[in-house]
Amino acid sequence: METDILSTIDMDFWLSVGAVFLLLCLSAFFSGSETALTAASRARMHNLERDGDKPETERAAVVLKLLDVKDRLIGALLLGNNLVNIMASALATSVLIKIFGDAGVVYATLVMTFLVLIFAEVLPKTYAINNADKMSLKIAPVVRVLVAVLSPITGFIIKIVQKTMALFGVDVNETTVGHHELLRGVIEMHQGEDQETHEERAMLRSILDLPDVSVEDIMIHRKDVLMIDADQPAADIIAEVLDSPYTRLPLWREKNDNIIGILHTKLLLREWHRCDGDVKKINIEDATLAPRFIPETATLYDQLQEFRAKREHFAVVVDEYGVFMGVVTLEDILEEIVGEIDDEYDISVRGVRPQLDGSYIVEGKVTIRDLNREFEWRLPDEEYSTIAGLVLFEAQRIPNIGQTFMFHDFRFEVLRKQRNQITQLRVIPPKPELNED
Repeated sequence: METDILSTIDMDFWLSVGAVFLLLCLSAFFSGSETALTAASRARMHNLERDGDKPETERAAVVLKLLDVKDRLIGALLLGNNLVNIMASALATSVLIKIFGDAGVVYATLVMTFLVLIFAEVLPKTYAINNADKMSLKIAPVVRVLVAVLSPITGFIIKIVQKTMALFGVDVNETTVGHHELLRGVIEMHQGEDQETHEERAMLRSILDLPDVSVEDIMIHRKDVLMIDADQPAADIIAEVLDSPYTRLPLWREKNDNIIGILHTKLLLREWHRCDGDVKKINIEDATLAPRFIPETATLYDQLQEFRAKREHFAVVVDEYGVFMGVVTLEDILEEIVGEIDDEYDISVRGVRPQLDGSYIVEGKVTIRDLNREFEWRLPDEEYSTIAGLVLFEAQRIPNIGQTFMFHDFRFEVLRKQRNQITQLRVIPPKPELNED
C-alpha cells in the first residue's frame, strides 16, 4: 500500500516537473518571439517578400502583417508569456509545499525566479536579438495563429489600456517618431572614418533635407549673377557669352531687376549658324527662353519636381514683392545631394581654406549647409543661410574687423568687411574630444 502511495507521489512529482519544464519552454518561445519580431528589419522583410525564394517570400509577408498589428502582436505574446509563467510558478509552488511544507513557497520563489530569468527570458531574448530576422521567419506562421486565436482577448486588453492611458492625457495612438526621424537615426548609425562613408552619409542626409530647405538657402545671389543687357549690340552680347562659363544667362532691359528672358548658348549657336555667321543678322530674342519665376520660399524638393516635370534647368528667384533675388539651377539642387559637380568650365571657388593651425579662412557668402556637409559640423541654419549671416544674427550688431565671437562652441574672427557686409572670417571649430581608454 505504501509502495503504491510513494509510487503515485513520485509519478505526480515527475509529471509536475515535466509540466514546469514544458511551460518554461513555452515561456522561452513567447519571450524570444516578442524580441525577434519587434527587432526584425521591416526593410529586409520587404526585400525578401519581393525578391526571396517562395517559402521566404510567404513567411516575410506574414512577418510584415504581424508588424502592422504590433499592438495585438505584443498583447498576444505577453498574454501567453505571463500565463505560462504564472502556471509554472503555481505548479512548482504546489509541488515544493508538499515536499518541504510552508518553506516550499520560499524555495519555489527562488528556484522559479532563477529558471525563468535564465532560461525563459535572458537566454531566448539574447538569441532572438542577435538573430531577429532569421528567427522571425521561422516563428511567424505559429505566432500568426496565436495572434488570431487570442485576438478577442487582446483586443479587450488594448481597449482597457487605451482608456486608462487616456485618463492621464496620453494618446497611445499618437506617433512620436516619424519615418524621417527613423531614417535619420539609421543614417547616423552608418559610421566610419573613410571618405566614402562620409560622402554617403552626407548624401543621405541631404536627400531627407530637400523638403525642408528653400531655394533661398542655395540660390546664387543677385549680386553674383552674371547678367547681360539685352539692349547691347548682338556682337557685344555674343562676346559676353563667350567670356562666361555658363550656358544660360539672364537678359535684362532698362534695369537689372527687369529680367526679360534667359539667353541659351545652344540656341544662340543655332541662330549664328542660321545667319551664316553674320552677327548683324542675329536676332537675340530667337535665342532666348521665357524666364520662369519662382518664390524664394519654394522648397528644393518641390522645385526639383518642377524642373523634372517642365524639363527645365534654370529659374529666377523673386521675393514676396516680385523683386529679383537670384537664380537657381537644377545643378544647384543636385549638388545639395551629391556635393560639388565641377565640369571643365566651372570656376571652382569653394571659399574655404584650411589652415595649418586647424582653423579655416571662410568667405562670408559660403553657406552653412556646405560647411556642415563638408566638415560634419552642426552649425544651425534655420535663421540664416551663410556663415556671415550667422555671425550677424548671433552678434546682433555689425562687428568690426578683428572682433572675435564664440557661438555654438566655434570661434569666429572677422577678417574683412565691405561696408556693412562681412566678406571673410576665420572659423575655429571645437577640438574633438579624445576617447579615454
